[in-house]
Amino acid sequence: MGQTAAADIATIGRISAVPAMLQVIREMTGLRFAAVARVTEDSWTACAVLDQLGFGLKVGGELDVVTTLCHEIRAARVSVVIDKVNEDPLYRDHHTPRLYKFESYIAVPIFRTDGRFFGTICALDPNPAPLKSSAIQSTMESFARMLALQIEAEENQQQTEVALQQERQTAELREQFIAVLGHDLRNPLFAISAGAEMLLRKLPDPANQQRAQHILTSARRATRLVDDVLDFARGSLGHGIPVNIEPCPDLEDSLRHVISEVQNVHPQRTIQSSIGDLHGIHCDRERVAQLLSNLVANAVAHGDPDGSVDISAQINEGQFVLSVKNQGVIAEEALPHLFRPYSRPASDTPQAGLGLGLYIASQIAQSHGGQLDVKSTPSHGTEFIFTLALTR
Repeated sequence: MGQTAAADIATIGRISAVPAMLQVIREMTGLRFAAVARVTEDSWTACAVLDQLGFGLKVGGELDVVTTLCHEIRAARVSVVIDKVNEDPLYRDHHTPRLYKFESYIAVPIFRTDGRFFGTICALDPNPAPLKSSAIQSTMESFARMLALQIEAEENQQQTEVALQQERQTAELREQFIAVLGHDLRNPLFAISAGAEMLLRKLPDPANQQRAQHILTSARRATRLVDDVLDFARGSLGHGIPVNIEPCPDLEDSLRHVISEVQNVHPQRTIQSSIGDLHGIHCDRERVAQLLSNLVANAVAHGDPDGSVDISAQINEGQFVLSVKNQGVIAEEALPHLFRPYSRPASDTPQAGLGLGLYIASQIAQSHGGQLDVKSTPSHGTEFIFTLALTR
């Protein structure tokens, strides 16, 4: 296996929605073998596999590309759908069904966002299946478009992290990356989310709804990453994160909603809150909610899992004071770097996201004319405190 093939397999492996996509295909069609394949002129390589058929192919496994229908899909750049090989005038005498002993088959091409052919999403079974009369082709083609976006996003993220580690990132590269995420991904990600929401309404059984929910969650996570990078760009390019300062009579409800959302995602964690009377505060409600969300998410991720996360929002001596406290401790030497972009605690455990949460929170505080501080001691734990003078 070449280095490029291995890199593509690793990229597909990092996309959490892929197993869910293959399972949705399995449930919708009854086909017991499904795969994402990287297809070139001279190779066919499995990047992800769902095999309930005993087909015997695993991730990294290769087939002779000329024996596959994917080879022809690469040349024609169109999908192939076969309900029953023996009754199909185009494929009943074809060598591929005889070689791999399947009766029903579907494959759709995956194109990178620049139009280059990547491979296919394919599925097959020895038994016939009514594929042409179902919505599976359009569903799989939507999956292929989503997968292309995810591949590009993963590759861009990996490339950016390498560039940052080597201290060779330039302003031009950063702006190109931001342009790709901001303009080329926002609208498609919205379409993916809308499509997944439609599937949730239409799929009748809980198993398929769970898979569609997984796809929707992944699309929303990708959208949040796009938003984080755009906020990072605004802050790091000197323009600051834009805020709309106005009276916020419903700030208390907004903060409680954030806390409820995090608690629902992490029901095993103890999250306690004390929200006082916050009338009279002028701020950007959505940005302050984002600041709180970032701080609570950080506390849940890096605080003591057996300890509580304590949130307080009060007006005190002419200042709005929002604090998030957890029982974890941050090393003293790490404290000066916490609000820098891409800053993460040293850990051997892979972390989700881009490491921009605390940086964005600090930028939101600055854009309001406020301040975000942190203190951390073994006896006190770690507490992030946002203070904002009230406008008279």
